[in-house]
Amino acid sequence: MDAGTKLCCLIGNPVGHSISPLIHNSISEKMGINMVYTAFAVESDNVVEAVRGAYALGINGMNVTVPHKVAVMEALSQIDELAQRIGAVNTLVRAEDGFKGYNTDIIGLMRLLEDAGIEIKGNSFIILGAGGASRAIVYLCASCGADRIFLLNRSVDKAKQLAEEVNSFFPDIVEALPLKDYGRIPKGKYPVIQTTSVGLYPNCDIAPVEKDDFYELVSEGVDIICNPTNTKFMKLCAKHGAEAYNGLKMLLYQGVAAYELWNNVKVPRNICDEVLTLMEKEMQKNG
Repeated sequence: MDAGTKLCCLIGNPVGHSISPLIHNSISEKMGINMVYTAFAVESDNVVEAVRGAYALGINGMNVTVPHKVAVMEALSQIDELAQRIGAVNTLVRAEDGFKGYNTDIIGLMRLLEDAGIEIKGNSFIILGAGGASRAIVYLCASCGADRIFLLNRSVDKAKQLAEEVNSFFPDIVEALPLKDYGRIPKGKYPVIQTTSVGLYPNCDIAPVEKDDFYELVSEGVDIICNPTNTKFMKLCAKHGAEAYNGLKMLLYQGVAAYELWNNVKVPRNICDEVLTLMEKEMQKNG
């Protein structure tokens, strides 16, 4: 580090489990870019102050994780059109009069689904949760031609609000249901994307849905949680014969997209693969 080192960071709460610093600092090292990345725990009441303070300090860019992806929008001078439509931001890029907000979660999930061989077009999905990450995922599935999206959330009002917003652009594609009413979903097999924080370290022994009959609906399960790498949701998917994937690749690829925005570079695929290996080793060490 020196006086010319760019500083980027993550804000959220909690952030102690995050491996985002490993992603960004490894890319910087491998590409010879003078940038460092760290993480700050920020309480919900202090999000706007934290973002404005970061700008005043000259911080080059920021990532935003749960639970701040919606609240942070109040602190921004500009918001990318797609992020505005999604209604959630996870990447901030320094601009002349403040930070501009983007949503790179959508890029991360698309790359994860491609690597897993899960087609969006013509497929019907079950999505668990209606928070900031879910918003990006619902919009991705709708915009890429999903046939139907069943959006399940403990608070059905929150799910209904998101469904109404998406259906205003893609009519009648999203159906909102209380989480407990999964039995109303037509019998069949569906890719299921788990977007809640239920099962996140250290609360590893719970899943958003515990009942076995739900998992008879699952063709593939994707949990956007990275820590632990094998969540209870994933274990229940596997118990019922479904392939299960964690959120490591989504985290990697959304981070790569943010890194490229901050530094105006293209991160090569071989470096992405090397960083993914480092992430897997780090998770094994911690798990």
